[in-house]
Amino acid sequence: MVVVSRNRAGDLRQGLQSIESSNGRERYQLIVVDNGSTDGAARLDDEFPNSQFIRLPKNFGLTKAWNLGWRAADAEYVLFLHDDTQVEPDAIALLADALDSNPDAAAACPLLVDDRGQPAPQLGKLPPTGEWSPAPAATEARPVEFPRGAAVMARVFFIKAIRQIDDRYGQFGCDADLAAEIRRASRKILLVPRARVRHSGRATYSSLERADFLLSRAVFQGKYQGFGAGLQARIAAVLGPLFGFRLGELRYTLGGQKIDGTQE
Repeated sequence: MVVVSRNRAGDLRQGLQSIESSNGRERYQLIVVDNGSTDGAARLDDEFPNSQFIRLPKNFGLTKAWNLGWRAADAEYVLFLHDDTQVEPDAIALLADALDSNPDAAAACPLLVDDRGQPAPQLGKLPPTGEWSPAPAATEARPVEFPRGAAVMARVFFIKAIRQIDDRYGQFGCDADLAAEIRRASRKILLVPRARVRHSGRATYSSLERADFLLSRAVFQGKYQGFGAGLQARIAAVLGPLFGFRLGELRYTLGGQKIDGTQE
């Protein structure tokens, strides 16, 4: 498992506690990649001695953290988790079983639920729009196009086959790129509704985070839809904040500034 953390020590502690309570915990390797936290999240290894912490000096974004995490893992499958998730006791085993039983699936994801146990926003469309819808009611595993990267298990050999998660993305875009690579390889992503993971999520983002999403979307469209589509998305990434008078966001999109460790 690779948990990416950034200044949410309380959420991270709860998430790691849920992993420690998972069925078969002794078989799982737990890696926490901390993106320069200053609230003590990076020091929770004293509370969780059966974990490995990779401490980064600043926020290098989700994409670089994913790549560092899966490379440090010694396993056939890697479960990427956000630090605001809590896994149910059998969720990890159910995801691994789904991949064991479906060789044509390159990844599997649990059902994300909210605090009330109801389906949480999880499924998106490609190219990414930043909008998510809850998964429809189901009992059996089924293919999905693009699940949120808050909780997704992937085959390590597939990531190695594409060399890595494309590091042109910053905080946003790596989950969409993984989904697109799986689709391009004619493989599947399975949603396993019996595997449940609680996801808190958040509704507001900083100017830099919104700019990172727009720039990552332009990278995605240029990669999968061609130069013209990428250029058009890049122009839209500038014009949208300009006409919306979102000056902080505009400054970052003009400068091409993503959350990748190069930001101030």
